[in-house]
Amino acid sequence: MSMILRIIACVVLGYLFGTLNGAIVISKLTQHEDVRKKGSGNAGLTNFLRSYGGWSTLLVIVIDLGKMVAACLLATLIYPEDTDIAKMTAGVAVQFGHIFPIFFGLHGGKGILCSAALALIMDWRIFAIAFPLFVIIFVLTKLVSLGSIVAATAYGVLFVVFFADKPVVWAMGVFMAALAIFMHRSNIVRLIKGEERKTHLHKSKNEE
Repeated sequence: MSMILRIIACVVLGYLFGTLNGAIVISKLTQHEDVRKKGSGNAGLTNFLRSYGGWSTLLVIVIDLGKMVAACLLATLIYPEDTDIAKMTAGVAVQFGHIFPIFFGLHGGKGILCSAALALIMDWRIFAIAFPLFVIIFVLTKLVSLGSIVAATAYGVLFVVFFADKPVVWAMGVFMAALAIFMHRSNIVRLIKGEERKTHLHKSKNEE
């Protein structure tokens, strides 16, 4: 199989894995309803946590992390000549599938958890820096969106730093960060207006 066909296979594989949206699947299995009809309408971890909370939130995390790991591992088998390219290609496709799942009306999550999983897979240092930034911002403000935006910005910069000799890899990392920030555009507007909702881990309710 030619290189181009194998790269395409990584993209298709990654996208299909990405469409397995944990929040949608688990909300339907455990709550018998679609999480997109609750709260913010977003099919992501934060809205699931706010709407339902409980142990089922862990299942959402396992699915969304697991699909990235599985897609990247399979991609390295498909294109072993450059495993970094293989993993990043599949990773970007997973994020697209998560955000725009064809089996769920192209209405998914925002891709932050998927991005975090890819950071761990590509270079643990990216996760080790970006995730604490998210935690610090969240603890101080209770604003998941603000923490996500700050972490995503750091994510893009760190890919450039740690993969400086691989422009294709860091370019895809920057693209993923930009896409994650773009998906938070409505949150950015609310943050500017001071209207963004806060999230409390000890209870499933919103604080206006």
